[in-house]
Amino acid sequence: MSTSHDGLWGIGELAARAGVSVKTVRFYSDGGLLPEAARSAGGHRRYGPGSLERLRMIRSLRAMDLPVSAVRRVLDEDEDTAGRAGGALEDAVAGQLRTLGSQLRALRWREAALRSVQECPPAERPARLRLVGAVTSSPDTAPLARFWRGWLPPRMPARSVTAFLEVAVPQPPEDPDPGQVLAFAQLYAMVSRPCDGSAGQPQPHAHRDAGARESAVLYAGLAEAYALAATEMRGDREPCPGEALDGFVDAYASARTTADTPDFRRTLSRQLAVDPRIDRYWELTAELTGPPEPTPGAAHDWLCAALDADTGTALPA
Repeated sequence: MSTSHDGLWGIGELAARAGVSVKTVRFYSDGGLLPEAARSAGGHRRYGPGSLERLRMIRSLRAMDLPVSAVRRVLDEDEDTAGRAGGALEDAVAGQLRTLGSQLRALRWREAALRSVQECPPAERPARLRLVGAVTSSPDTAPLARFWRGWLPPRMPARSVTAFLEVAVPQPPEDPDPGQVLAFAQLYAMVSRPCDGSAGQPQPHAHRDAGARESAVLYAGLAEAYALAATEMRGDREPCPGEALDGFVDAYASARTTADTPDFRRTLSRQLAVDPRIDRYWELTAELTGPPEPTPGAAHDWLCAALDADTGTALPA
């Protein structure tokens, strides 16, 4: 209860009841979060008993690290709804949880990066530090997406590009181990360095002069063939002719509007053999994504080996 004759408290009394400093009360008052009820004849601030509960609410909200703007919205809504919790508080808490989650993910990534440096041999630590230090604590996959946009046919439809990127660009784990941080850093370095001996990204033979329709047909067919090959690989089956290989060859034949013949298969086998390879990308992707699961690159290699076996162009063991 107030000890003054007018039922109001001075700033010092309010601060004492709330267990805060006068400076804190003044800060919230000056910011408009804690309106004063009146001023004394001498110009001193006076607060009503309701200010104590409001001040406690402000402190609780600020203890959750909510910004002043969010605190203001919650308090304004609290007045409008007569103290019943509303959407402003729910939104503020949800937003703070999202922020905290991002911060925790960044801290987990930073910890794993430091452990990666700590656990490698002392002579390798400077190079390891430069490698993992080039990746932010909230890893950005945009460089990986740019790498693939340079690899894919330039006139490939946006929908097909998006579908491929969802498979080809691995998402960094939220709670990585040191090996996964290292794998992502190596991927980042791989796709960020300039292409040696070329003004741009090397293009597979199948991509050259491919129009929008041809590239869409090709990659839709490849996606189905890779899925079939992945099933064979999970069963530890050696590369061999079958439905997966037929779908693989048909994807190329359909994109080129030609028939799947023995001659076409032999020509395709030779062309795929000299295409630029990015096996290391897929190896690192497998390390990053955790439990062994056939990547598109591994499926492609399996199908190329099956094609070689089918056409008799496989190298002797």
